[in-house]
Amino acid sequence: MDGRTEEGQVRSYWRWSKQDFFPEQSFQSWGSYRSALSHTCIRFKDRFLDRSSDSNELEVLSKQSENSMKRCLTWWDLIWLSFGSVVGTGIFVLTGQEAHNHAGPAIFLSYAISGLSALLSAFCYTEFAVEIPVAGGSFSYLRIELGDFIAFIAAGNILLESVVGAAGLGRSWTSYFATLINREPDSLRIKVSKLADGFNLLDPIAVVILITASTIAMTGTRNTSFVNWTTSVLSAMVILFIIIAGFVHAKASNMSPLFPYGAEGVFQAAAVVYWAYTGFDMIATMGEETKKPSRDIPLGLVGSMSLITVLYCVMALSLSMMQKYSDLDVNAAYSIAFQNVGMKWAKFLVALGALKGMTTGLLVGALGQARYTTQIARAHMIPPWFALIHPKTGTPINATLLVTLTSACVALFSSLDVLSSVSSLSTLFIFMLMAIALLVRRYYVKDISTKCDLFKLVICLFTIIGSAIGTTTLWNLNYRGWAGYSVTMAIWFIGTLALCLLPKQRVPKVWGVPLVPWFPSLSIGINLFLIGSLGYDAFIRFGICTALMLIYYVFFGLHATYDMVHQNPHEPGVPKERNIMT
Repeated sequence: MDGRTEEGQVRSYWRWSKQDFFPEQSFQSWGSYRSALSHTCIRFKDRFLDRSSDSNELEVLSKQSENSMKRCLTWWDLIWLSFGSVVGTGIFVLTGQEAHNHAGPAIFLSYAISGLSALLSAFCYTEFAVEIPVAGGSFSYLRIELGDFIAFIAAGNILLESVVGAAGLGRSWTSYFATLINREPDSLRIKVSKLADGFNLLDPIAVVILITASTIAMTGTRNTSFVNWTTSVLSAMVILFIIIAGFVHAKASNMSPLFPYGAEGVFQAAAVVYWAYTGFDMIATMGEETKKPSRDIPLGLVGSMSLITVLYCVMALSLSMMQKYSDLDVNAAYSIAFQNVGMKWAKFLVALGALKGMTTGLLVGALGQARYTTQIARAHMIPPWFALIHPKTGTPINATLLVTLTSACVALFSSLDVLSSVSSLSTLFIFMLMAIALLVRRYYVKDISTKCDLFKLVICLFTIIGSAIGTTTLWNLNYRGWAGYSVTMAIWFIGTLALCLLPKQRVPKVWGVPLVPWFPSLSIGINLFLIGSLGYDAFIRFGICTALMLIYYVFFGLHATYDMVHQNPHEPGVPKERNIMT
């Protein structure tokens, strides 16, 4: 796609032809589609572990967008974009809830555990983002190291989390705005009695705020970054106020007992508050728009996540010391805590801080989600029309509209209870895959690594994953003896140590994760442990969503991607010479 017609004329950005949505040979007629379906098994075998390459993701696929994104971001922009995407309602809502119900005063340790996991994942993202500064983020990284099929599963989860997450933030924005003006959370919604419960409170305000944030994002990345970091200063000031005021009114007696629910409660809370750290992966999608990726991305991503982890831990500690954990309000912990120490006016400041956090979360989310979508469309897993970059703004307007309008429709009808049922399992799953992908990148290079080394790598990975699953299973079965954990942890240690003995096939060119394979292996273990703490319902929902994704893949994504990577797609059952994949 070069943006020109066969006569050499420049094509308009706003076009709607069939070729822009379904250009692949398999979809040119009903006959070709039936022929493609008849070769599904052969095509699936061809695509299952087919891997992309750095040059393909960076150079070849970008041509699908016809125009380039503008390199306009520095490390300063990335730090504040990360801050704006991560620091939202999570810290204000989840801290009191989990301190009261699970962790007690040790809630700061729950944030430390989740922060460590998030930081390890941020390390993995940073190494990839420095060497492959492309809009696809984790989708591109997984496509290069774990293959086309795993990347598709990740892509489906990314789009699902994007839509649901944006819709949830939009609904929360309405609730907090109502609180700010002294009204009930649902008072600004329109009740429609004929609709089912959970879908009968229409939220037009959520739709407006979603569209507004996305409109700003579509006007230009630099404009969005400026709005984000200037408004994020307000959020930082609110957080500093909460920390200082909390310690001023602190009582050491409120910290006893430190572990009222035991270690189980701390880990259970850690799995829940992990949601407060999500969003940093959006920064990895800014690679194409960063001026100096090798310098700016490590400073922006790792630096911001380290700072956020410290702020969260100190903020949670100040709340625990200000009010007894058993007296915390699970819905408005900070506001009620300040009210109880004679600072009733502070609840409006807290609500304003949370409202600002949600606004910048929507703003940065609109940037990152659209760039994920752009790269997914470049690979033809969804119609390539969504990959087009507007020539004037340098932003993927079509991709932004796809996520925004879908999120707006969901936010209009669905209550927060319904939206919250989609848990963070997908995010943790992708973070675990990223750690695995990093180990594969370091220890396996096609046509260089021997089959014996590949076999050893696979065995080591299965050992690490299996031991982590074993530890998680023992914990969820309420086994508390030391013997079982000693065995699973020993197996994890042996698997990781065995990786150390394998020859590394690739050394990072500029910036790399330290202590490989220990850090990525630890990330795999922690993410699997947190996944296991999410509960049975989360796995049911994950299974249903994955099944729907597979149906789409079999009937569309498989055939579109198959056609794209073959020079001559006219014989759909016979693989041809690759032109852009390795």
